[in-house]
Amino acid sequence: MSMYIIVVGGGNVGVQLTKRLIARGHEVLMLEKDSRQAQKLGNLLGEKHIMHGDGCDILTQKEAGFKRADIVVSVTGEDEDNLICCQLAKEVWSVNRVVARVNDPAHEAVFREIGIDDTVSATGIIFSLIDQQIASDELIPVGHLHKGHVEIVESVLSDRSRLVGKAVRDITLPQGSFIVYLFRDGNGMQVNGDTEFRTDDMVVAMVPSARAEELRTVFTDVNA
Repeated sequence: MSMYIIVVGGGNVGVQLTKRLIARGHEVLMLEKDSRQAQKLGNLLGEKHIMHGDGCDILTQKEAGFKRADIVVSVTGEDEDNLICCQLAKEVWSVNRVVARVNDPAHEAVFREIGIDDTVSATGIIFSLIDQQIASDELIPVGHLHKGHVEIVESVLSDRSRLVGKAVRDITLPQGSFIVYLFRDGNGMQVNGDTEFRTDDMVVAMVPSARAEELRTVFTDVNA
């Protein structure tokens, strides 16, 4: 189903996201407040997908069509701008779903308090990529859903993990937790009860935030 999606912020994150959304057939408009950057992006992505303007300005939001947007994503390099943009999208324009980039993980609690549906911490994702190189079996948070009540986590299994050799149906997860995806040899694959874990698998799971520590025990409990 095609949606109208507004992306605020014409940096690399916004550009790559916009490209993918356009490729999926969605109606996408990017807002970029720097006029020169907006012009460059118009040449790169097509003028119909770019609008020069401040995504935190109500008049700009009105012109961009926030009122009919299905999703607003704010991915500028400034947390304050992302916060204001998303708050206005929800409170003024009643956008059904808003997503904000959080550059400083310390600000995530503030975003949740005002009702931002989803936040993505660039720092958290980078940390997880680095940490995977120095510590296997550790459970790394990479995102939040439902106003922070649900965490998306991932873990790369070492050959010492108790999960290796077991099927999904053979492990006990905390209530409300799910194994949702698995990356093996660089390829993603769906998971069912018969899926058997192997060394070096990257396992992606969803867990209620209140039960994250319980899930951490399942993933980090390793063979001596």
